[in-house]
Amino acid sequence: MKPISRGELARVTGCNLETIRYYETVGIMPNPPRTAKGYRSYDDSLVRRLKFVMRSRDLGFSLEEIRGLLGLVDDRTQTCAQVQTVAEAHLDDVQAKIADLMRIERVLSETVARCTGDGAPKCAVIDALLEA
Repeated sequence: MKPISRGELARVTGCNLETIRYYETVGIMPNPPRTAKGYRSYDDSLVRRLKFVMRSRDLGFSLEEIRGLLGLVDDRTQTCAQVQTVAEAHLDDVQAKIADLMRIERVLSETVARCTGDGAPKCAVIDALLEA
């Protein structure tokens, strides 16, 4: 693949142009080389890297977790055990969030079920929120 511009990178990957700029600013994406006319030039390795970052974000990895994973990849020293450690820690966080969301759903469902929905000024949802 021949090198492409930042705009083309955004189009090819579906990543917002400002997000690409942000990733470069915070060091998730390296500053790309420039053409003789000063335009940024993204090669296939940078396209793959951005897709890796985007997929990692889709799975809920933080930028710091992604930075750690990319560090392992960039150093070419990654082992499956190191990656597994990062992924397991992230999975634990996801499972904790799911448990919290299930608790929230249960409480909201119970509260909404107590609500009459009529024109009375008394409301079970408001009462439940005021109890806290």
